[in-house]
Amino acid sequence: MARRVLDHQHMDPITAGAAGGLRVRMEALDMLANNISNAATAGYKKDGEFYSLFEDAESVAWGSGTSAMPLVEKAWTDHAQGTLTETGAKTDLALSGRGVFAVNGPSGPLYTRNGNFRVDGAGKVVTQEGYGLRLAGGASLQVGPGAFDVAPDGTVRQGETVLGRLEILNFEPDALIKQGTSLFRTADANTAGTPATAEVAQGKLEGSNVSTAESAVRMVSLMRQFEALQKAIAIGADMNRKAVEEVARVGS
Repeated sequence: MARRVLDHQHMDPITAGAAGGLRVRMEALDMLANNISNAATAGYKKDGEFYSLFEDAESVAWGSGTSAMPLVEKAWTDHAQGTLTETGAKTDLALSGRGVFAVNGPSGPLYTRNGNFRVDGAGKVVTQEGYGLRLAGGASLQVGPGAFDVAPDGTVRQGETVLGRLEILNFEPDALIKQGTSLFRTADANTAGTPATAEVAQGKLEGSNVSTAESAVRMVSLMRQFEALQKAIAIGADMNRKAVEEVARVGS
């Protein structure tokens, strides 16, 4: 779906405002569609949007002054917790409370609520993308053959051996930005998290916090608004055409 709906220059205020409204609703629909497509993704956090008005002095050639065009100023992520579901798999981990797992990404630490980990061929516990689950201190969790246990405080044991404690951190919501579907990175490389108090639940996964029912209602609402704005543009175009015809008739 094209981002640019109509050129705002040389439009009357009604058509320009409706065209701006179409644009922001297209962006909102794209965001909503991405949320719905990840409703079954473990640890996924839904996105929303902040609206603002853009004052464009050249967007309307009629009269004087400026025209306020609506726009999506920025996206925001809802970090509310999803429902924990029992899986029974020792490599599945979920957090109850605020915090994120730290993993060793290709260019530094990344963070996630998706605890759908696995053990690779070298015995390293990794994300589905292959990034090592970090222990306090920065090393990736390495396990031997057989099961391992993770305590609520993140301490990992295999038999009688303590392998370390998971690095689980807290960040302010606006300190993290998405990288892919369920990974986050810090907006500022100098931002450091604080130790989290979230409890680890082994053998469980946190579901997405997307409500499919709520999203469906929102999509219907956006589509109705979209249709109404399309009609407004058609009415504006018709009014302009009739005005031009009337001027031509009077001048003839």
